[in-house]
Amino acid sequence: MAAFDSGDTKISARDLRVRYADREVLHGLTFDVRRGETLVVIGGSGSGKSTMLRTLVGLEKLSSGQVRINGVDISTAGARELDAIRKRIGLAFQGGALIGSLSVGGNIALPLLEHTSLERSTIDVMVRIKLEQVGLSGFEHYSPSQLSGGMRKRAAFARAMALDPEILLFDEPSAGLDPITAAGIDDLILSLKKAYSLTMVVVTHELASAFLIADRIVLIDRGNIAAMGPVEEVRNSQHPRVRQFLDRVAESTQDDDVDHMRIYTEGIR
Repeated sequence: MAAFDSGDTKISARDLRVRYADREVLHGLTFDVRRGETLVVIGGSGSGKSTMLRTLVGLEKLSSGQVRINGVDISTAGARELDAIRKRIGLAFQGGALIGSLSVGGNIALPLLEHTSLERSTIDVMVRIKLEQVGLSGFEHYSPSQLSGGMRKRAAFARAMALDPEILLFDEPSAGLDPITAAGIDDLILSLKKAYSLTMVVVTHELASAFLIADRIVLIDRGNIAAMGPVEEVRNSQHPRVRQFLDRVAESTQDDDVDHMRIYTEGIR
């Protein structure tokens, strides 16, 4: 694992809370993401992983708490300042979220057309470069529907990289892919990080991917942080909920609320 300066923080989250109507889904999450590291967020379905990711770019409104990107509080930043911050962040949505009416190249060109004054010929060159970076050279004229699932993920990565961001956020990058294609996505994430010294936050439920690409892991359970630390520390955690998730032990439907309270009174490692 790479060594980091503890003061060199790209993302700082403090007491993140998100509420939908009368239900709170994130219960005061606090963590940092350091320059150049890959923080992988794991947890079961409905645990709050994707909600947490969306709060980092202001797509989800916080009920309380604070998110700072490069030292700027995104909840109090003005529109111009927030726009500048978002240009330095690339987000690859679950499923790719490519625009079906645009070609693959058109999808990647869109951020450049919207946020730069570059000539179209320059943008076309940059599109080809981005596609080459993700292993899709020559596919700029294809439509998203003509791509396989893994290729759509790669195209989404290329779009997220269009503005040469400092930070990349991935929501379930290998979800729905066969093991071989998923392994290729893992390798791509590792190669992008190595080539461009990117700071990454990756949300996934795939343990093999998490342990391979992470510098540190956060395990979110029912809106709380159950474990956080280097890969081996989390892998060896004896916290009951961590072991249940890592050992793939089925949830008991009986006395579930009682178990939930018992586990959290034991303390969060």
